[in-house]
Amino acid sequence: MNESRELGRALHGWRDRIAPATVGLPAGGVRRAAGLRREELAQLADLSVDYITRLEQGRATSPSAQVLSALARALRLSAAEREYLYLLAGQPAPGPGQLSAHIPPGVRRLLDQLDGSPLSVHDAAWNLILWSPLWAALFGDLSALRGRERNIVWRHFAGLPSRVSHTPEQEARFEAAVVADLRATTARYPADAALRSLIKDLRGVSTDFARLWDTGIVGVHESDTKTVHHPDVGTFTFDCDVLVAPGSDLRIVAYTAAPGSDAADRLRLLNVIGTQAMTEDSTPG
Repeated sequence: MNESRELGRALHGWRDRIAPATVGLPAGGVRRAAGLRREELAQLADLSVDYITRLEQGRATSPSAQVLSALARALRLSAAEREYLYLLAGQPAPGPGQLSAHIPPGVRRLLDQLDGSPLSVHDAAWNLILWSPLWAALFGDLSALRGRERNIVWRHFAGLPSRVSHTPEQEARFEAAVVADLRATTARYPADAALRSLIKDLRGVSTDFARLWDTGIVGVHESDTKTVHHPDVGTFTFDCDVLVAPGSDLRIVAYTAAPGSDAADRLRLLNVIGTQAMTEDSTPG
């Protein structure tokens, strides 16, 4: 029970130190403290306010690894703080043989400073773990999606809806690159059960994936273009670049448009209307 109280105190302290503006939230209204409200942390971590309250009051015990990972990202914990969070919760911190969704503070600051571009961050298995508001406006609000629905490789090979269209050549390059990524990731993280399960299920759902996996195809991510079909602002084409964060396996996908182009004009419009005009069939790209 003492560990639960310590966990609650730590969560409260970490929450209090984060200014709403640093995580893209408005700072209006009367606040008893300068930090995040419980409902704001719940929103960022995709958890219920009641559960956050019970954690801070020491009434909720044994939070799952998924919950801890979400809290660590939302609270912008350092690597040492993240390990302490897992220790307080009685969970082993992800080891070197398992995928990590930890986002270093420098990467966080980079994303904050590039909030005028659609950006997404993925772990080594292409699970989507963070995205900018403009990315959500472009591809749809993902807050309701869970599990495999947030994995870009799964969505592609399982044929789930997407606002992105590829030419045959673009599709071949994309598939070769992400299959090669997953093959390299399995070599780096042999103890990750979720990763092994993903590969098994991909082989079962897609003969194309199984063929590419078995042939040992090698591909790399190069600068390319993506054509996006948006329900409100129409169809337009972006430049797409995949960046790897130094010292981690995180992949940052950035969509940009040349100044003065039609895509840049549409992007400015989208930045104004945000996600308010999104339709109910919002799906990631």
